[in-house]
Amino acid sequence: MKVLKYGLAALLSTGALYAGNYKVDADHSHVEFKVKHLMISNVKGNFGKFDGTYEYDEKAKVLKSLTGTVEVASINTDNEKRDEHLRAEDFFAAAKYPVISFKLTKVDGDKAYGDLTMRGVTKAVVLEIETSDAITDPWGNTRTAIALNGTINRYDFGLKYNSVLEAGGVAVGEEVKLSVELEGILEK
Repeated sequence: MKVLKYGLAALLSTGALYAGNYKVDADHSHVEFKVKHLMISNVKGNFGKFDGTYEYDEKAKVLKSLTGTVEVASINTDNEKRDEHLRAEDFFAAAKYPVISFKLTKVDGDKAYGDLTMRGVTKAVVLEIETSDAITDPWGNTRTAIALNGTINRYDFGLKYNSVLEAGGVAVGEEVKLSVELEGILEK
């Protein structure tokens, strides 16, 4: 009976051996975006301050959960005047809405479904997802990586500022391409 009891306990706990909670390593991760400017080129930018955690099941090779936040004031497009405008009421209203957040709701194949909250508006989004196998780094830490890519409409989140161009078109595109590369360290 003891052998059966211990064997059953071992079977029930094996899932814990493969799934782990990871803390995002911001020094080796990126939260980036690009949006059309004058309908002919792209403005690229990133957020320098962000945080997150995720659970990754190494055996099943699947992301089980992910939550993350971005500090809006850390936006950087390599143009301080533009960055100040993006932090202002016309766009992100950073003083009133200092954080952008994401919470994964499910993964289905190469699609990650989640709730994105920006400027006080929460919308369901679908992103392409790519995960990596776990590795041991030179310092003995277990690491994995996640890449999330997709497109959102900024108008859906209340970022509606724009100006019509004399020759037609608008100054800023509605669609924003997101690229998020997260490297995580297994929490001990």
